Amino acid sequence: MGSGMWSTDVYDAADRYRRATGTSAFAYSDSGARKVHPALDPRDSVRESRDSAEHPQSTPVAVLFDVTGSMGHVPRTLQAKLPQLLGLLLRQGYARDPQIMFGAIGDATCDRVPLQVGQFESDNRMDDDLGRIVLEGGGGGQMMESYELALYFMARHTVTDSWEKRGRRGYLFIIGDELAYSKVKSAEVSRWIGGDLRKDMPVQQIVDEVTRRWDTYYLLPAGSHYAGNRKVLDFWRGLLGQNALELDDLDAVCETIALTVGLGEQAIDLDTGLRDLDRAGSTATGTVSKALARIGNTGRRTETSRLPATGTGRGGVVRL
Repeated sequence: MGSGMWSTDVYDAADRYRRATGTSAFAYSDSGARKVHPALDPRDSVRESRDSAEHPQSTPVAVLFDVTGSMGHVPRTLQAKLPQLLGLLLRQGYARDPQIMFGAIGDATCDRVPLQVGQFESDNRMDDDLGRIVLEGGGGGQMMESYELALYFMARHTVTDSWEKRGRRGYLFIIGDELAYSKVKSAEVSRWIGGDLRKDMPVQQIVDEVTRRWDTYYLLPAGSHYAGNRKVLDFWRGLLGQNALELDDLDAVCETIALTVGLGEQAIDLDTGLRDLDRAGSTATGTVSKALARIGNTGRRTETSRLPATGTGRGGVVRL
């Protein structure tokens, strides 16, 4: 996957058509669907970000978000702001040949659709994948969701030329407001993903594994049920260190993702990125500045050897 080119004109035309016909951008979910769309079914599958003549230096960016409870509005916000995200990544040159994958996280202990994973796309098919997500809105009500299942998929069921050819990690953003379960459960992997995980795996172990190939961030946005909750923040900062970020405004998610990638690719420093947001008329400058102050002003190296990364942070993430 990952062929083609993103077109804001195509996005705008599709948006006008939906408005004219009264069609939802999330028609699959809004139709009452309660099972994963075949295109987003993670079972017995691998998601690939590959180079091509059209995109010779692919940069994989995965965005997985909690769709339980109060977080169910996140994909609608992302869908509405896709042009801003792609505009910064492409027109401002924050990343070469970005390929974006969207996915959704629920609760494997009780939800019908606890994990949904799209393809890595360079064109408007990423908008199609967003529209296929089931916004189940469930969850177990115990301040835990199955983030660890999504981390397992990213660690064991993704392949990128960025890593295989160039030893460069991709970018993984998890947007949520709760804790992960303490273990990746082999029974849940067997049911929802497939494979042969023979025994449960501690969440720290899967974090160590996924951060070897993915620069991993957890975003806790305002407006979610557990926004600002110290237990949630301490949990994720224990796993990801400074890469667990608070956002004062959900509308700043796309801008935060774009500038984080730009910093990681050393295409910009933070001051330059904030000026780009101002010029684009973004209202998210203050929120993004506050959130990314934790990761610094100069970006980070994403090029690594094939050995586990080293540094002062946990989870195998190189720290500034």
